[in-house]
Amino acid sequence: MASRRFPFIGGLTALLLLLWTAGGTAAADQRPDAALETLLSDARAEAARPGACAAPAADSLVRIVCDGEIRLGVRHHYPLFGEMTGGEYSGYDVDVGRAIAARLGVGVDYARVNAANRIPMLAEDRIDLIIATMGHNTPRDGQVRFIRPHYYRSETILVGPRELEVEDWSDIAGRSICVTIGNGSNQNMVSQGARLMLFDNAGALPERLQDGTCALAAQDDSFFAYYFAQPAFAARYDVKFGFAQVPWGMAVARTGSQRLGDALDLVSQIFHRDGVFLRLAQENRIRTVFLEAQQAIWSSAACNRAGGNDDPACVLPALDAAIEPTEFAARVEAFEAWMKDRTGVALSLAMLKTKPAWTLFWSGVVNSLMLVAGALAATMTFALLIGAMFTARAAPLRWAARALTMVLQSSPIVLTLVIMATLAHALFAYSTAVALCATIVALGLANGCNAGQAISEAMRTLRAEGAADGGLFQRAVALSATQIVSFLVNATKGTPIAAFVGAPELLSALTDITSFASGRATTYGLLLIFYILVVMAVMWGCGRLRLWLERRQAAA
Repeated sequence: MASRRFPFIGGLTALLLLLWTAGGTAAADQRPDAALETLLSDARAEAARPGACAAPAADSLVRIVCDGEIRLGVRHHYPLFGEMTGGEYSGYDVDVGRAIAARLGVGVDYARVNAANRIPMLAEDRIDLIIATMGHNTPRDGQVRFIRPHYYRSETILVGPRELEVEDWSDIAGRSICVTIGNGSNQNMVSQGARLMLFDNAGALPERLQDGTCALAAQDDSFFAYYFAQPAFAARYDVKFGFAQVPWGMAVARTGSQRLGDALDLVSQIFHRDGVFLRLAQENRIRTVFLEAQQAIWSSAACNRAGGNDDPACVLPALDAAIEPTEFAARVEAFEAWMKDRTGVALSLAMLKTKPAWTLFWSGVVNSLMLVAGALAATMTFALLIGAMFTARAAPLRWAARALTMVLQSSPIVLTLVIMATLAHALFAYSTAVALCATIVALGLANGCNAGQAISEAMRTLRAEGAADGGLFQRAVALSATQIVSFLVNATKGTPIAAFVGAPELLSALTDITSFASGRATTYGLLLIFYILVVMAVMWGCGRLRLWLERRQAAA
């Protein structure tokens, strides 16, 4: 009996062992490592086929295998993340790229990118992968394919001198803030009334902060980590407050990179689980709080599987940075498409497509027109006043007019504006009205003095010709009408300099818009057209004024 039972028990044991082994193999096959190896094996097999490497529709992963290297877009002046020293790249992003290339079994070809050109370079197939401190937000999801899970996370911080009292958003209106072009958090600062100064590279921000070009600088906390590690910088500056916490994502092109994106998703997942990201971060002396939390997540059985990077419970969502569109945004986009189809010209009317941009644009137009009207009125007023002082019988008035004219003629208009704005801000708290008034007075004085001198010279000519005293001043004004018109036009052309003192006129508004929207060429092209039309209108009006004055002179 016992002898018959042993074969049964042995067979049952073998069956259970077979099922356990099969089950274990099936479980192992669900790990991301197996899925990655399958993708890479398929790509290598496809690359080995005759003519596969020359196929124009080949996926980026196959082409990378064919070329034996991956083209990485990295920053060259972002301390601790992407730097170039002596022709060699270094930093966390660079090391991540190197580790990815090693995992794919290929070499690396680094390309220099910045915040403005990294996505266009990917779209133009000049690079295969972006690893360049790029925040993952919802608008960018339509431009590139982000790798999940994210490889880092940061937030934007405002940095300024310790003695500068800035605690929250209510303290930044009217302050100049140095930022980089394309930073998604720029719109937050613009909407609070800050005046932005744009730079291509983040490396310029600490320098401009230290030479006083801007009162504050805004960038990721990861960027300023290096500078706050410097005792001299930390003693002079501090963090005012932070906002816009955003995960960082590597990215590939949205077309032709399906398998490359899938492979990099798995690599990123494995790197979190195995602590590769964490080790590279420690080696580059950057914060590791986020990476430590991610390692725990991707080591769990729930996420450590091939489909884990599609599970909302495992991956972080993109920052919702969608900007509310205007009611006519669809018609604007239709017009852009129509223009491109008909003429080949790619317009980008960013100022008309979102509510924050449209608000800035419209207020810029209104402020510019007010500025032009004010500058014309001030120039004419100061011209008559200085002209009267020049021709007054009281010597002190003539001396005062001459001294004022000499000073203003010798001073650059920008310096005159800055001095006037400084005086205004010393007397009043900053506001749009104060900045506009300071500009109007500066332009009126600078041009009015010249026009007043022209009136005085016309007066001397009339007196030399023996003209009667009655109505002599009016005749001098009429005789100098051509010069007065010239200075009125100069005052109109000078109104964009109001941007130097933070007045929200059109140039300043469009600069703010381009800090978070695309289409710089179109935007500044429209600015040029706007001022050409304004100057033409002023010249037409001044021409009518000159004819009226000349007729009065002829009648006299």
